[in-house]
Amino acid sequence: MAASAWIWARTLVPGLPLVRKGLTCGAYARDMASKRESGPDPDEITSWITTTYPGTVVATAMGATFFSLDEKHWPNFATIVTTDEHDMGNPSDLARPGVYRLNIGVRKATFERLVGSTVVPDYATLDTLLPHPVYAKQRWIAILNPSRQTFDEVVKPLIAEAYERLDTPRRAR
Repeated sequence: MAASAWIWARTLVPGLPLVRKGLTCGAYARDMASKRESGPDPDEITSWITTTYPGTVVATAMGATFFSLDEKHWPNFATIVTTDEHDMGNPSDLARPGVYRLNIGVRKATFERLVGSTVVPDYATLDTLLPHPVYAKQRWIAILNPSRQTFDEVVKPLIAEAYERLDTPRRAR
């Protein structure tokens, strides 16, 4: 097949592999079946956050889990959602079995570096950093079902940044 017949897409995270999608994938607006590396589920992510940041307050409501610094200090620094019902048009297609979205509030420079140049994101793509489908203007990023490698190498540092972004001003008071 000629090189011009391939659509090339690179995830926005340096060091992650180049993904090659054929014409059939684009024509049907979905990925072809391929083996996907498993990653942490929402319970494991919740456990990691509450173990790593012991003072974290966890609140659950309406298909979402919210992580905040403490009872008095909201906004939250991360959320996990398992439903699209609060997003216009169900952009992440969270009705798929086992699919969830982890959302993280990051600094402006991080947002710009990772997803700022994204023009037309496919919000239903797994294991790819994306601007949040609703809260991108507030510099929230999203990732659906991160793989183990992405969670360990990319997501954990982003959660640390999100936590510190809110904790540093709080400690200065």
